[in-house]
Amino acid sequence: MISASRLAIVAAAGLSVAACSQLPKPSIPLLKRDGGEASAPKIPELPALAGPKVTDLKPGQWAQELSDVAPDPAWRFGVLPNGMRYALRKNATPPGQAALRLWFDAGSLMEADDQQGLAHFLEHMAFNGSKNVPEGEMIKILERHGLAFGADTNASTGFDETIYQLDLPKTDDGTVDTSLMLLREAAGELTIAPEAVDRERGVVLSEERTRDTPGYRVAIKTLSAQMEGQLTPKRIPIGKTEVLKTAPAQRIRDFYEAYYRPERAVLVAVGDFDVDAMEAKIKGKFGDWVGKGPNGKDPDVGPVAKRGPTAKMIVEAGAPWSVQMTWTRKPDGLLETKAVDERDVLENLAFAVVNRRMQALGRSAEPPFIAGGAFKGDQYGTVRVTTFGATAQPGRWREALTALDAEQRRAIQFGVRQDELDREIASTRAALVAAAAGEATQRTPALANQLVGTLGDGEVVTSPSQNLAAFDIMVKGLTAERVNAVLKSAFVGSGPLLLLAAPTAVEGGEATILKAYEEVKAQPVTPPAAPGVTVWPYSSFGPTGKVTEQKDVADLDAVFVRFENGVRLTVKPTKFRNDQVVVKVRAGHGLLDMPSDKQSPLWSGSAFIEGGLKQITAQDMERVLTGKIWNAQLGVEDDAFTLNGRTRPEDLSTELQVLAAFASEPGWRPEAFNRIKTSYGTLHDQLQSTTGGVLGRDLGGLMHGGDQRWTFPSREQIAAASLDDLKAAVANPLAKGDLEVVIVGDTTVDKAIAAVADTFGALPARPGDPPLPGAEKAPFPAPSSQPVVRTHKGRPDQAALFMTWRTDDLFSNLQRSRDVSVLGQVMQLRLTDELREKQGATYSPNASATASAVFKNWGYLAVSLEVPPEKLDGVVASIRKIAADLRDKPVSADELERAKKPRIDAIEKARVTNEYWVGALSGAQTDPRLLDATRSVVAGLSRVTPADVQKAAQTYLADEKSWLLLVKPDAAAPAK
Repeated sequence: MISASRLAIVAAAGLSVAACSQLPKPSIPLLKRDGGEASAPKIPELPALAGPKVTDLKPGQWAQELSDVAPDPAWRFGVLPNGMRYALRKNATPPGQAALRLWFDAGSLMEADDQQGLAHFLEHMAFNGSKNVPEGEMIKILERHGLAFGADTNASTGFDETIYQLDLPKTDDGTVDTSLMLLREAAGELTIAPEAVDRERGVVLSEERTRDTPGYRVAIKTLSAQMEGQLTPKRIPIGKTEVLKTAPAQRIRDFYEAYYRPERAVLVAVGDFDVDAMEAKIKGKFGDWVGKGPNGKDPDVGPVAKRGPTAKMIVEAGAPWSVQMTWTRKPDGLLETKAVDERDVLENLAFAVVNRRMQALGRSAEPPFIAGGAFKGDQYGTVRVTTFGATAQPGRWREALTALDAEQRRAIQFGVRQDELDREIASTRAALVAAAAGEATQRTPALANQLVGTLGDGEVVTSPSQNLAAFDIMVKGLTAERVNAVLKSAFVGSGPLLLLAAPTAVEGGEATILKAYEEVKAQPVTPPAAPGVTVWPYSSFGPTGKVTEQKDVADLDAVFVRFENGVRLTVKPTKFRNDQVVVKVRAGHGLLDMPSDKQSPLWSGSAFIEGGLKQITAQDMERVLTGKIWNAQLGVEDDAFTLNGRTRPEDLSTELQVLAAFASEPGWRPEAFNRIKTSYGTLHDQLQSTTGGVLGRDLGGLMHGGDQRWTFPSREQIAAASLDDLKAAVANPLAKGDLEVVIVGDTTVDKAIAAVADTFGALPARPGDPPLPGAEKAPFPAPSSQPVVRTHKGRPDQAALFMTWRTDDLFSNLQRSRDVSVLGQVMQLRLTDELREKQGATYSPNASATASAVFKNWGYLAVSLEVPPEKLDGVVASIRKIAADLRDKPVSADELERAKKPRIDAIEKARVTNEYWVGALSGAQTDPRLLDATRSVVAGLSRVTPADVQKAAQTYLADEKSWLLLVKPDAAAPAK
């Protein structure tokens, strides 16, 4: 399908910003305004679409049966006699793996008042006991087959759907049969025992606490305002805590029997298997499933509120300033057809133009907002919204509102220009062409998720080549006049609803907001200015570089190349994904180039790319490179600064031109830095409002003994920061540091060499300055019997802990680092079993091991989790007891297998991706130990024994060697 919710209007330019991505989806009415505004071309009215509706679908029907859009022929669709639908597809990327999804037409909208949160609670109970699988065994069974809890085994509950997902590392009969059996158990055989429900309450309540952030609360209040009087904002999936604490198991079972039924279910299977055999297995496993009792009723979400201009003030401590103008109307409920697709594509193109304009405003010398964007779409079948929204500079909401209103009126009065439309057509088509070229190597989980994404919305699953062909038909001869008619139709409905979210209330509240709107809408708007002519100035970097050395690394299918100017190139041609090439450039020494006693400016690093190049701005780059697929990102690693890109074979030269230009002539424009600095101005308040925010802010500095390279800047340091600080840290390593280029993907060695020879190979030779003296030392916090305590200003029932034990670096003893890694996996199993399953104390306990490949003697094993404050002491005691048990006795063979197998299978899955090999090969020419580590990782993990795990625990997990950080609620903070 190529409908609005599925067509990725991905800007080919790598600098594109998804402005205001934190704002909920949008919708808008056309307001008549008087005043001295410039005359605008007459935009014709667009007649309303007609056609089959989603509600016309009968049980067991697929959308394509009522649509004129043909489905991707690679899928096999079927319906069992009991009404359960299934969709199957053979796919061998990656080889030997599969993805299963069980989808239910059941979500929080179907709950009764006394069931709020129980649809999601039921999802938890699917892992807690069934007719043939005792409580606590389901996850263990999957782990024995290599599926990691969370990564490969997961589920989610939304307003109108529930999804269970299993990603299978193997497609042997044992793994497939077991996985189908477990899904069948979840579908119709759950026990939902009262005692199991009581144990799970704490886990669900922990998840509720974890989700409850200022941004989340603003989003919920936004939905409540947009959907005033409707059911949806009253049925938030996490539910009400009073229901979660007290609801009897029977009310969960009532929901289960009403909505987990074959006629409401779809099973999706994609992978490297025989489709006939899989179909037979599904029929055999699910054919006897029969619903219990009557089918549950579908919800009545209620009518869309009718209103004129209305203001709503949302005050939420820790939230950023944001402004929205939203128009709402009843969704048309149309099933996907060619006519609907065409409307959506034209609408998307129009909004892409509007977003491009708003992005330019945000990049201006004196921007009216930090980031802004326009959005439209249906919300859960409840309301169709169109929203113009922006993240405002602190206290400067009027400027943001003025700009949003002006851009909305400019779009309606003057529409889009033909040159703007042509640019978005070219950008969109480039993305569709790239997707079509990679069609044969689409990844199995993505295909399964794509099919699931069509369910419930009346959409048809289509292939990338179908999408491209349909798009070409739609845009052939497309004029701005037609697009403007579609754009105008998007602004029909009630409103605008003016939403201002802020950490503090504005004087006069909503009356002040309305008055400001009345004032700004009277101001005239003018047509958008046409851009000047610009050419790409970085197509040549000098005489083509000469290769002086070339060496095969045969066992890894890689080639090492060295150019006369000292540039190193590593190439690994692959067919993991057709038409994709990933590029990484390493320069200098990263954190080793930075002093440990001077605050790092790398928090502002995104200003480097946004600052454009010396001879061209970021905005003009995107325009002149329209139709190309390229990307540019700056990164910093322990031992290198990096420039990262992703492209397709035909645009590899362009990608390397872009990255070479950033390495040799960055623009260093202050506008980008100032915008980022402004956005960081209130970040401390946002971070202080949650346990996770405090951990993210403080942990880096604490774990490195206050070393400023890892320490988050204070408010004062942010206020005093300048672009010169970032330039001082980054410019010299990029300009003078040794260069290494790694290229992995759908290319050849010769083509990669030629493209690098014309770019990085043509640059002047570099001196290759050494890292700063002593920079290779990274401190670690000393063990302490007393915890370090930080406070947050969020809910008083939220707390978190981070407990760590120092281990060692990666290369001091490579096999020992594998032992510690497996120890971390065993610790994860024990934490999940004890703290989640038995105690119900926390939703997502985490244990992991880290070993530095750069800083000597620096590594750790850590435990982190969220927990109510009153349970901190007990949880700490439980963690110490787990550590003691691991020291005192070896793990069982079964537990060791459940720890190792998912980890090994995850590595095997990653090894058939370009991204894995870019990381594995980076730095390998200068440090051959990295290649040995890559070669031996699976064998090294496989050979870990129970005795090795116990020895690692005895070596490192002593109580007196631990360090503990607690994040507790601030007693002075107001209750939430």
